[in-house]
Amino acid sequence: MTGRRATTTLWRPTGPAELDLVKESGWRAWPPRLPEQPIFYPVLDEGYAVTIAREWNVRFDGAGYVTRFEVESDFLTRYPVRQAGGRTILELWVPAEELDLFNAHLVGPIRLVHEFHDST
Repeated sequence: MTGRRATTTLWRPTGPAELDLVKESGWRAWPPRLPEQPIFYPVLDEGYAVTIAREWNVRFDGAGYVTRFEVESDFLTRYPVRQAGGRTILELWVPAEELDLFNAHLVGPIRLVHEFHDST
């Protein structure tokens, strides 16, 4: 037995402001939600994250990013998978007040895997 924890890979589409806060954490934590953001939404499909980053974050923020990170699988069972559309449009809904606890169960760093910018 190695003691290595089973993990689940999640993705997060994000804009520049949130990405800057992730960088400030040393790529180790998601920042607290703003008052108008009661839920933190990591997604289970990379393609879905890319679509959000390209179509929403670029449009509203001028840039969109996709991050990938690992979370302890046992811990994630507390958050049911939510289908927000088609079969690959899957999210976890983490209440804002549980984000510190969620961050405590990250395994390894948050990694930037895709970057998109407004071409106009």
